Amino acid sequence: MDVKEINRRTIAQFRAGGDIEGMHRDRLVLLTTTGRRSGAPHTTPMMFHRDGDRLLIIGSNVGAPDHPDWYLNLRENPHVTVEVGEETYPALATPLTGDDHAVTWAMLKNAYPFFAEHEMKTSRVIPVVALTRA
Repeated sequence: MDVKEINRRTIAQFRAGGDIEGMHRDRLVLLTTTGRRSGAPHTTPMMFHRDGDRLLIIGSNVGAPDHPDWYLNLRENPHVTVEVGEETYPALATPLTGDDHAVTWAMLKNAYPFFAEHEMKTSRVIPVVALTRA
């Protein structure tokens, strides 16, 4: 499976406004971060959960031992671009910590049980990131 090719196709389908093969358009966000080494923009499609005015994204990386690149990028530069629905806007990415992370992570695992499966595959704490309009 070529994840980069799947992401390229998903991004193109999302931006074209049509159906997205194998995904629910209303649960998909395109997150553009700045590469921590290259300084170049990187766009990643991912699932989100709406929580009031913020969007929550999860760095489960399907239970891999390392954090996803997009998460490492936004830790270096939290100013990101969000594409959701028909909107594109600048946002601030804030990793949740402490009780906010614990309560939110428990809620997300309850709502989406596959995240609990991802958690069981790794020893790292899976990050939850809030995206708020900048």
